[in-house]
Amino acid sequence: MRKSWRRATTGAAAAALGLGLLTGCGSNDDSGASGSAESASASAPGGGITVFAAASLKGTFTELGQMYETANPGSHVEFSFAGSSDLAAQLDQGAAADVFASADTTNMTKVVDAGLVEGSPVDFAANTLTIVTAPGNPKGITSFTDLNREGTLVVTCAPQVPCGSATQKVETASGVDLTPVSEESSVTDVLNKVTAGQADAGLVYVTDAASAGEKVTAVAFPEAAQAVNTYPIATLSASKTPDAAQGFVDLVTGPDGQAVLAKAGFAQP
Repeated sequence: MRKSWRRATTGAAAAALGLGLLTGCGSNDDSGASGSAESASASAPGGGITVFAAASLKGTFTELGQMYETANPGSHVEFSFAGSSDLAAQLDQGAAADVFASADTTNMTKVVDAGLVEGSPVDFAANTLTIVTAPGNPKGITSFTDLNREGTLVVTCAPQVPCGSATQKVETASGVDLTPVSEESSVTDVLNKVTAGQADAGLVYVTDAASAGEKVTAVAFPEAAQAVNTYPIATLSASKTPDAAQGFVDLVTGPDGQAVLAKAGFAQP
């Protein structure tokens, strides 16, 4: 299940995610995952850690943080969720953190090349794009090409953000150049624009669409298979609690973490 991550890796996972990932992904029922959390991370020492993680990981990592704290009395996990490019830039500028989880290998490469990573990152999940619209899909969007119809307000991630980079790959594969009304700094910002009625459609990850539940309608499109994002995680060399940081990484990449991620709709890398 776990894959080693090379410094030179720059591409996303080659295999496409199945469109059936959305089925049942929005549930917050943590039966079957939290029960074995203690065995997964009981060997990890207590201690406070700060985790910088991609915005698309907020739901799953919040749950895993609670599991980690339960299994390790006295420990505390603090999260900073944002676009991976923003987080990488903050780390490069000296921000203090113990763990970094990126939504792509490109931004992890930046952190590795800056000498900020201890050991080698590990790929732990994969994700792909889907279209989200207002509930019921009032604009009748059924394809990626439909996003260019006149009068359709589309929101995407900015190019430097993993979801924005994936969008560009889809545009290249499909030959369709989108004209978004705004480019956001994180995938959750794109989702919020759609749920707030400020856009007719947006491009987000299948996991974000699933977490939004009935607030959106998801429209899968085959070109998304050309832009699968791989998520790596690593401990940071500046960590003052490296054992605790590694304990959280072990939880994410181990069977309990993988169960939580799968439940949310993530695929294996």
